[in-house]
Amino acid sequence: METTSATTPTLSSGSSAQASQTYINSDFETFLKMMTTQLQNQDPLNPLDSADFAVQLATFSNVEQQVRTNVLLEQLGAQMGLTGMSDLANFVGMETRVAAPALFTGQPIEMTLDVEKGTDTGVLVVRDEFGVERQRLMIDTTAPYHVWQGTDDSGAAFADGIYSFTVESYQNDELIGTSEAQVYARVEEARLENGETVLLLNSGATVPASSVTALRFPVVYEQSSDAGGEEGAAAAMARRQYSSGTIW
Repeated sequence: METTSATTPTLSSGSSAQASQTYINSDFETFLKMMTTQLQNQDPLNPLDSADFAVQLATFSNVEQQVRTNVLLEQLGAQMGLTGMSDLANFVGMETRVAAPALFTGQPIEMTLDVEKGTDTGVLVVRDEFGVERQRLMIDTTAPYHVWQGTDDSGAAFADGIYSFTVESYQNDELIGTSEAQVYARVEEARLENGETVLLLNSGATVPASSVTALRFPVVYEQSSDAGGEEGAAAAMARRQYSSGTIW
């Protein structure tokens, strides 16, 4: 996360408020001196009208209230800025579901697949960071999510790196649509850019927070201890989710 000082708004706001208060006090003293001088030097035969006097007092009061309102708004804006930084911290370390490339380091990658209406056959296309197609997998179009194991047809693991996933929807062997799969990826950093929250993922991709469709605690896939044989052990993975020290 960017190391924007959380104390900066408070300090600047305090300095601004103090300066505004000093400005008010100074002007009030000046106003009293001018009013006293005006009363002392008024024409006894044509004294200051009480209505004019009241208007002057009301005018100064309005200015004073406006300055105080501006100070309060500055303090409120500073407080909202601190709250925004706290909200950004909530993203870091979490897993977001978003349409973006994913980092593969030997752990399966979980994703949701959007297929076109009327699709009878779905294909997941896997590409590496250079855009080279590395794999095509038939998928269950009715499943709520898919887990890519990161292995080829022979069972050998793909090299660590960045991979992107595209879903191709077919109807009667005719391609009717393509969409980018939404993968779960860990958030490394959250920052504000032009008033918008931007997330840096562990793949190096940056996405706007508005494009995130889900947020969860990190999930780790571990080889199941009760899987029989090497082939079963390679295929069976236990899904463990960590949340505040709890595993389920």
